[in-house]
Order: sequence, then structure tokens, then C-alpha cells
Amino acid sequence: MRVRVQQAPFDFGEEANGFARDAGAAGAVVTFTGVVREADAGAMTVMEIEHYPGMTEKALQKIATEAVARWELTDALVIHRYGRLQPGDQIMMVATAAQHRVAAFEAAEYLMDYLKSRAPFWKKEILADGAADWVAAKEADEDALTRW
Repeated sequence: MRVRVQQAPFDFGEEANGFARDAGAAGAVVTFTGVVREADAGAMTVMEIEHYPGMTEKALQKIATEAVARWELTDALVIHRYGRLQPGDQIMMVATAAQHRVAAFEAAEYLMDYLKSRAPFWKKEILADGAADWVAAKEADEDALTRW
């Protein structure tokens, strides 16, 4: 199990292929990559993501450990970026490996829901006109956690 919080871009293909190659006896590998999307018809030019080093990694490690135990995963990977990201940039990746596909899919969704709503990252959208707005938590993201 690996957790990485990094500023640098990652190569999704390389990460996914390496994860699958190292998955061993797993019968299922699930991957997901989140991409910075444009807000309000292209008004956002940059998203700034902040975090507290040490605290963030510890929180992500804890939730990944819980996912591995709960779904009996053979492996898990969580990558999350911080810094200045533009629309179209990859922001995060989750990969899970399990004996069966249901466990791999559910664990991946669990990790994604956690990253979206509870992971200790703070996001600010910089708009084309120079205005900056902190991204507020969305009720739908919080609601997604209730199923777990």
C-alpha cells in the first residue's frame, strides 16, 4: 500500500501499469484518476491546493489502511497533488487490487469519496478575472460518505 502527496504531475499509464504488474494474485484491479475541471463555463484558470505536510499523509494512510482491511485488498495506491493546477491537469489517482471485482470497485469508491469530502486539502479557484474563491464542501460529496 502506498500513499503519495506530491506537487509534481504523475504519469497515469505508468502508475496504473506498475500497480497492476505488482498486484500479484489479485483477480481485479480498479483505477480512477480525477482531473481538474473547468468551473462555470471556463471561468477558472487555476486551482490552488494547499495541505499540511505530515498531517495530510497521515490522514490518507489511515483511510487507505482501513480500506485494505475492510475489503481485504491485496494492494492500494493513493496519489494526490497539491500546488497550482490548471483545468485538465490530473489531481489524484486511486488504485485498488482485490481477489474479486466488487471489493476492488467498492474500496476505490470509498477512497474517492473520502478524498473528495474529508481529506485535509484546501482548494481555491482562481478565476479569469483574478478573483479567488475557496471551494466549499458540497452536500452531495458528504452524502456519498453515508453509504459507507
